[in-house]
Amino acid sequence: MMNKNSRPLYFFYAFILTFIVLILTLYTYFYAKQQTKWVLELVRTQMFRIPIIIYVILISLVVSGIFMSILFVLDARKYGKIEEQVRLMALGHYEHRELEKMDIDLMDQSILRDVELIRMKILEMTKELQELNSLPRLVEGETKEEIIREERHRIARELHDSVSQQLFAATMMLSTLNEIVAETEVPEVVSRQLLMISDIINTSQSEMRALLLHLRPINLEEKSIKQGIELLLRELQTKIKIEIVWDLEDIKTQTNIEDNLFRIVQELLSNTLRHAKADVLEVYLKRMDQNIQLRVVDDGVGFDMDQKKIGSYGLNNIKERVASIGGTCRIISFKGQGTSIEIKVPIIEEEEYDD
Repeated sequence: MMNKNSRPLYFFYAFILTFIVLILTLYTYFYAKQQTKWVLELVRTQMFRIPIIIYVILISLVVSGIFMSILFVLDARKYGKIEEQVRLMALGHYEHRELEKMDIDLMDQSILRDVELIRMKILEMTKELQELNSLPRLVEGETKEEIIREERHRIARELHDSVSQQLFAATMMLSTLNEIVAETEVPEVVSRQLLMISDIINTSQSEMRALLLHLRPINLEEKSIKQGIELLLRELQTKIKIEIVWDLEDIKTQTNIEDNLFRIVQELLSNTLRHAKADVLEVYLKRMDQNIQLRVVDDGVGFDMDQKKIGSYGLNNIKERVASIGGTCRIISFKGQGTSIEIKVPIIEEEEYDD
C-alpha cells in the first residue's frame, strides 16, 4: 500500500528513471551521428526556440505524473475499501462488512481474512466487556451500585434540606431588599453590590440544581431509557430557563447499557447546566444499524479542545463510562459556538460473531 509520505519519493524515482532513459536514448542518437559534444547539442539544438533538454525534463515530469496516477488508481482500487473498513471500525461501526462485497481477485485474500478476524475479535471483546459490566460487584454483601445510590440519596437530601433551602431564603430576602432600595435613594455602589450578590446567588442556585441532578438515581428504576430521559428533561424544563429539544426512540437493549446511557445523559446535562451557559439544549437518542446513538448539543460558550480544561473531570468520567460498555465518544466544541457530544454503543447480537 502506497503511503502518503512516500508518494513524493515514488514520483522522484519515476522522474529520475525516465530522465535517464531519455538521456541515454539521445546519447545513442548523437553517438550514431558521431557528435562528440552531445551534451552541448542538448542545449544548442532547439525546437520551437526551446532547447531539447527542456523537453526531456517536461517529458520526464509528464511520464512521472502518469505513472503516479496509474499507481494511485490501482492502489485505491485494491486497498481503498480496506482503509474504509478499518476507519469504520475505529469509529465503532463494527457491523459494516463492506469487504465481503469486494472483488477478491484484486486483493490479497490474507489481508481480507485478517481484517475480518480483527472485526470479529472486537465484537467478541465488546460483548465480553458489556457482560462483565452487567455483573454485580459486591462490597460487604451490598452491590457497588446500591452503596453509591444510598450515598447519593443521602447527599442530595442534605443538600436540598440545608443549602438549597438557605439559597432560596437568601433569594427572597434579597428580592425584598432590592424593592426597598428601588424606593430609597442609596449610593450607586450599594445598588451595584446588591446586583452582584443577586447574580452570585442565582449562579449558586443553578450550580445546586446541577449537583442535585447529578445525584439523582444511577439507574432507570424499571423505566425504559426513553421514559427515563423524557422524565428528566421535562423536570428540567420546569426548573431552569433553557430551551430543551429532544427526539428519543424507544430502544430496548441490555439493562446495564440502558442504566449507563441514562447516567451519561445525567452527567452531560449537569455539565451543560454548570459550564455551558447555553440557551438551547438538544438531546437525541436513536438506533442506527447495530449502534445506539446518543447525541447532546448545546449552543453555549464551548471550549478549546486543544487545551486541557481544569474542569474536564466530568467529560473524562463520561468517556470512561462509555468505554466500559464498549462504546465510542466523539466531542466537538469551539469557543463561542457550543458543544456537540456524540456517543455510539454497539448492540452485539449472537449472529454478529457466530456466523
